[in-house]
Amino acid sequence: MLFFTITRKISFDGDNCFTLTKRSRGNPLKKRILVISVLVIVIVGLIYNFPVSSPTFSEIYQPVDGNITESLVAFRKSFPGKQVEIDGNSWKYLVTGSGKETILFLHGMTGAYDIWWQQILTLKATYRIVTLTYPPIDNLEALSSGIIKILEKEDVNIVHLVGSSLGGYLAQYLVAHHPGKIKSAIFANTFPPNDIIAEKNRVIGKLLPFIPEWAVMKVLRQNTDNVIYPAAEYSELVKAFLYEQSFGMMSKDQFVARFHCVIDPFSPPDTKTLGIPVMIIEADNDPLVELALREMLKQTYPVAKVKTLKNAGHFPYLSRPQAYTDLIEDFFQF
Repeated sequence: MLFFTITRKISFDGDNCFTLTKRSRGNPLKKRILVISVLVIVIVGLIYNFPVSSPTFSEIYQPVDGNITESLVAFRKSFPGKQVEIDGNSWKYLVTGSGKETILFLHGMTGAYDIWWQQILTLKATYRIVTLTYPPIDNLEALSSGIIKILEKEDVNIVHLVGSSLGGYLAQYLVAHHPGKIKSAIFANTFPPNDIIAEKNRVIGKLLPFIPEWAVMKVLRQNTDNVIYPAAEYSELVKAFLYEQSFGMMSKDQFVARFHCVIDPFSPPDTKTLGIPVMIIEADNDPLVELALREMLKQTYPVAKVKTLKNAGHFPYLSRPQAYTDLIEDFFQF
């Protein structure tokens, strides 16, 4: 039982004094509520920060063809990339290759600088290559500002753009806001500025910051298993690369920031007036870019060259690397 004692000394004329002691019984209900509240906070904290064991690289890539896995490992060893601090954000990027012209690769929501490694290994003999990983920046203006500063740091004045998904959306923004930096652009497996994505994801967008990281990544893996993997003709490489991202290569902060970039509105560029050639690469079964958005993209850029891949899913540059690289080379040699 909880008690507390109050002792007060009272003096009269500085002579006589006595001590008054009061003993009061504490409120047991308040104590129970306090204890329960603390326990709930502790339990919620433990659940939110629940440690999830991650499989090793070998375990994740075990189903992938050994030659492909060895190629990725060798690429990461030979081209680890650079780190640079820009406006308080840490960027990882790679500059490699040789040639008078430069290709800038922009990945999607669950990508990284090395997701393009199969294209880079082929193209670096004739092009200078810039590829990067987005830090947790949640708006297109700041994201594009960081990219432009990297290009300036590397003395790159003008680029051919290749962007897929979020990267394709970002590529459109760069064309709209930095047209002098762009020679030509590929918008792949992507969408134009629209209200559809934001409206369909309004609730989850508000909840994302409060969902534990392990839960977000688990949902991403489930989406990979049930949606992305089958659409990619069950490509083990697509599955493994996305699993690796969800098991620690990509943070929740990065994913949430990228989601906000996907729904960041802007006015699309008039590529015809700007004189910037554009090619759209799409898949007829893309599970992440619905038909209405694919059609909207072609309507937004009516003079763009369009290549439609059959049953290629959302990551054809992983699952069909040579065919994808051929499209890039053919277009940039116009």
